[in-house]
Amino acid sequence: MKLSEIQELIKFVARAGVNEVEIEQKDFKILIKSDYLAKKKSNIKEEPQIIQQQVPVAMPQAVQAAPAPVAAPAVSATVEVKESAAAPAKDDEANYITVKSQMIGTFYRSSAPDKPAFVSVGDTVKEGDPICIIEAMKLFNEIESEVSGKIVKVLVDDATPVEFDQPLFLVDPS
Repeated sequence: MKLSEIQELIKFVARAGVNEVEIEQKDFKILIKSDYLAKKKSNIKEEPQIIQQQVPVAMPQAVQAAPAPVAAPAVSATVEVKESAAAPAKDDEANYITVKSQMIGTFYRSSAPDKPAFVSVGDTVKEGDPICIIEAMKLFNEIESEVSGKIVKVLVDDATPVEFDQPLFLVDPS
């Protein structure tokens, strides 16, 4: 059944003054309930509405671009130096393995607020060691390390939403 057909059926139910209509076919079932008559009796004029269920989805955070320099050439030379200094840092990170989120949810570094973090920068982890928890739909999923090595950087703040495949940790496998 198409959405337009469902909308027409809802309008028909409202005009007919029927309280409830249920249609069941082999591949779908639809139930339309209306308290239109009760509202009409109490002089409230309102037609039945389609109620849509909304599923919470973690929204990606907006990244602001750095404002373009509008200064003298000496300032732009300084900007170039900073960019070239940042380039070797990216090369260093190329040697690290990125541990990524396996699901959408809320990232926690420890099992409870009063407990210590599973891992911190400088800790050595083995494959299978718990490194964090991701809460999804009130279920706390313990995330285990997929690699052995030393934690170099924690990329996510505690108790923040994460997306699927979002980088969480940098691990030095050597």
